[in-house]
Amino acid sequence: MNMHAIRAIYRFEMARMGRTLMQSIASPVISTALYFVVFGTAIASRVGEIDGVSYGAFIIPGLLMLSLMTESISNASFGIFMPKYSGTIYEVLSAPISFVEILLGYVGAAATKSLILGVIILATARAFIPYSIEHPVWMVGFLLLTAITFSLFGFVLGVWAQGFEKLQVVPMMIITPLAFLGGSFYSISMLPPFWQTVTLFNPVVYLVSGFRWSFYGTADVHVGVSVAMTLVFLSLCLAAVAWIFRTGYHLKA
Repeated sequence: MNMHAIRAIYRFEMARMGRTLMQSIASPVISTALYFVVFGTAIASRVGEIDGVSYGAFIIPGLLMLSLMTESISNASFGIFMPKYSGTIYEVLSAPISFVEILLGYVGAAATKSLILGVIILATARAFIPYSIEHPVWMVGFLLLTAITFSLFGFVLGVWAQGFEKLQVVPMMIITPLAFLGGSFYSISMLPPFWQTVTLFNPVVYLVSGFRWSFYGTADVHVGVSVAMTLVFLSLCLAAVAWIFRTGYHLKA
């Protein structure tokens, strides 16, 4: 394992975050803080409690998961897309490093940036809404699993995309709607029976539900099912990455 190569890619990607702090950190934190202000304070007083948890605290795991998913995808997809777009991908491909080392460098950096953002959002939420974490180990586990899984998905998206339009279409047209309809702002038990069944086909439901359980011990689906569904999605992303490296699909500019 060429650790020097992994470290070089990782440090380069992390340095890019330092050059774009407004876009990488400030923008998503401010956007999430606005959700806390509007939903957590203005609307929470009218909604009351859900499953014994105040509405302001109830939406924290969903908002954090929404930011984590979108930023993991964005960081990883942009990280591999720009070398393709600029042509510098050939320098990486001609270097004496394996595809696994390339993957670890890009995905590791994307997941790290998402985790840093997640910690900042958690600290920001504390300034607006009091909350507790009943299962901190599980919470950290869900954070890591989600960041790695969606960073892998973003890597696949960045390889697949041949333009900036394709790079944005999946997060904006698929991931964000699924997150909003996946119980980020409500419990699916509040829906009519038919729509509860339909919602269970949304994979984001399992991520949000499991993550919320780690905070408050309450969930829409069993935590074991949430972990299993997340691992299934992780396996699919790993299979897609393996296929890309085996075939070289769109890896070159």
